[in-house]
Amino acid sequence: MLYSEKVMDHFRNPRNVGEIKDADGIGEVGNAKCGDIMRMYIKVKDNIITDVKFMTFGCGSAIATSSMATELIKGKSLDEALTLTNQAVVEALDGLPAYKLHCSVLAEEAVKAAIKDYYDKHQIAYDIEKYCMGDCACCAHAHDEFDAR
Repeated sequence: MLYSEKVMDHFRNPRNVGEIKDADGIGEVGNAKCGDIMRMYIKVKDNIITDVKFMTFGCGSAIATSSMATELIKGKSLDEALTLTNQAVVEALDGLPAYKLHCSVLAEEAVKAAIKDYYDKHQIAYDIEKYCMGDCACCAHAHDEFDAR
């Protein structure tokens, strides 16, 4: 079988779909090669993610990884949520085909982008390196500033 039962379940019955109108943080990421776009919404109270929802335009793997990522961070502290890796999403789904692993990377990036947005909105200092996936403009800018010192 190409996809695990868990992938199929999260694709057919995605958890936490929708948007949070008064979200504390919103992260949107996309992959130009495949056209997948993920938007992650979080509500935070006392540093805990009390609610999380997503809207994903993309393939079944993108929907499944978004769904699983929300399940993995709901009820966690922001610091715990920041430790979510794409590998953890893949493992929780009992695997993905190699050519769909980029979907799990998008899920990780969407979580980090939503938390970064929360920190930015609340003027909370953070380490930019925790949000860098290696190819983003934000980190390149931060690295340029650091190198200039």
